Amino acid sequence: METIATRLSILPFPDIDPVIFTIGPLAVHWYGLAYVAGILLGWLYARRIVQNASLWHKGTPAFTPEQLDDFLLWAAGGIVLGGRIGYILFYDLGSVIENPIRAVEIWNGGMSFHGGLLGTTLAIIVFARKNAIPLWSLFDVVAAVVPIGLLFGRIANFINGELWGRLSSMPWAVVFPTGGPFARHPSQLYEAALEGLMLLALLAYFVYRRKALKTPGLVTGIFVCGYAASRIFVEFFREPDAQIGYLAGGWLTMGMVLSLPMALAGIWAIARARRAAAAAA
Repeated sequence: METIATRLSILPFPDIDPVIFTIGPLAVHWYGLAYVAGILLGWLYARRIVQNASLWHKGTPAFTPEQLDDFLLWAAGGIVLGGRIGYILFYDLGSVIENPIRAVEIWNGGMSFHGGLLGTTLAIIVFARKNAIPLWSLFDVVAAVVPIGLLFGRIANFINGELWGRLSSMPWAVVFPTGGPFARHPSQLYEAALEGLMLLALLAYFVYRRKALKTPGLVTGIFVCGYAASRIFVEFFREPDAQIGYLAGGWLTMGMVLSLPMALAGIWAIARARRAAAAAA
């Protein structure tokens, strides 16, 4: 007789070791490699955008590739520190208080995108002011490449078998080793597709085909709205963090709560960019 367990156990989780290799006491994790790859590939893509004069107002990029190179370290610091601190504050504060070493174990629970966004935003503001760079233009270039990091980060979440989805009977559902005997939505891959590939393609369309960089702030607004919409959608398939659970109604999650203000901020940024462009015309 078929049970719920056998019916839902559709696909086994692929046997991928979260640790790529070790050198003595040093363990190199897929999660760490994902962040390094995301930052480096994002930097290379951003350089191509900055070097393409046709994308910019009057054919003059808002800053130089050398200034972008200098910003790389600032961006990395904002992403890693903001992302980890954000995860601790939003999702895991109690566990870190009980075991402080958990704070530096970025593969244990991972990073918060919302925290990383705040950290990177602060880094952009300080760097732009320090180097007399137009703030919204720097925001736009960073926003255009962020989906690359999101893509790699979500794939790393899948490899780690963390942040999995709710119970599912879909043919592509996966039985995660830490998710019990039932099959679940591979929500990490949903996020990789929406926040990563689709959002990257959407922003590239606006950058290259609609010349959106000539309207400073427009790309930023589209990115923020696109991420917020993608995240809220996927939250309906993603299991909430066990230490928090649902906030209300058996469906509202912390990810939704944190993403809603992002959507409003994105709408404001788009409206502000269009008003500024109309005033300058």
